[in-house]
Amino acid sequence: MTVTQVKPPLTPWQKIWKEFLEPVVFAVVITQFLATLVGVDGVSMMPNLRHGERVLVPKYETWLHKAGIGDFKRGDIVIFKPPREAAEKIGNLNKSAFGLWEYRPFLIKRIIALPGDRVSISGGEVTVNGVKLDSRWTTDYWRQQGCWDTQSEVANRASSSSIEGQVVNVVPDQEEITVPAKSYYVMGDNRSPGGSEDSRIVGPIAQRDVAGRAAAVVWPIMRKTTMNYNCNLAQAAKPEGEAKLNWRLLTRPAEFDALNSTKP
Repeated sequence: MTVTQVKPPLTPWQKIWKEFLEPVVFAVVITQFLATLVGVDGVSMMPNLRHGERVLVPKYETWLHKAGIGDFKRGDIVIFKPPREAAEKIGNLNKSAFGLWEYRPFLIKRIIALPGDRVSISGGEVTVNGVKLDSRWTTDYWRQQGCWDTQSEVANRASSSSIEGQVVNVVPDQEEITVPAKSYYVMGDNRSPGGSEDSRIVGPIAQRDVAGRAAAVVWPIMRKTTMNYNCNLAQAAKPEGEAKLNWRLLTRPAEFDALNSTKP
């Protein structure tokens, strides 16, 4: 004879935990401490990342770095919040929540230099600690599109107080800067005029404001191979060509290896 044990009914609090709170707590733990997905908004990381793509961010890396274990490296793509003073002076670094309040959205750029590194920019070419960075992983594309920026102020200064003719006064004009302690110098891969508002405009990014590293592209599943860019309108055309699998790891460009032996 089989005896079936009858489980006691859940109490109201147990029901609330099981049906509502447990999934929320589980989701928060996963996204804050293990990994999360972040959407790419805009064209500042073209051609390597396109608007609407979603990237995987391993959050555990960030927590380990904050605990003093490891660090982000030159060439990593990171997600961060811009400095508050920059967001106050550059309108598109703020977003409105239903018109009730404004907030600083997370941005996505590539780390070019680490704390203590010396950075200079001339004619669109970046130099770190006296070594010119071969940026062909992105400048080849912008040269082909006919709009690689070599003339503007941000293409000829490591920091500029103006953008597209507008004075913003977030950072002083400097041909060379030294990245402060616990900070990173970041730039977007979009090297067309006005293509990216980054450390050239807002200054180095504090480590505490970095949310994590973009490790892989996970969405959309397929990606058309060709995407042209209208330099006059500062926008991308509709993708064309053969569709290929879009899942890919976001590895550091090999050209950054030449900087590994440099010293500030």
